[in-house]
Amino acid sequence: MKRRMVLSFVLMMLGVACASHPSSKIEKSEPRETPVEVGQVAPDFTLDDQHGQKVTLSAARGQAPVLLVFYRGHW
Repeated sequence: MKRRMVLSFVLMMLGVACASHPSSKIEKSEPRETPVEVGQVAPDFTLDDQHGQKVTLSAARGQAPVLLVFYRGHW
């Protein structure tokens, strides 16, 4: 019984330590001073598509209307 309690405590502390450590892979970006208003043209940016290719907003804008959706994932 005591061994289980110690093991549970160690695992709990390990979980807390891992959850509180910030990820070094997250890139920091400069915050915008003013948000984009409704109807305002979005500034140009570059993102990776699902195949790892670079896609810029200006290049996509010339092909067809662009809809940008941000999925807020909890996984």
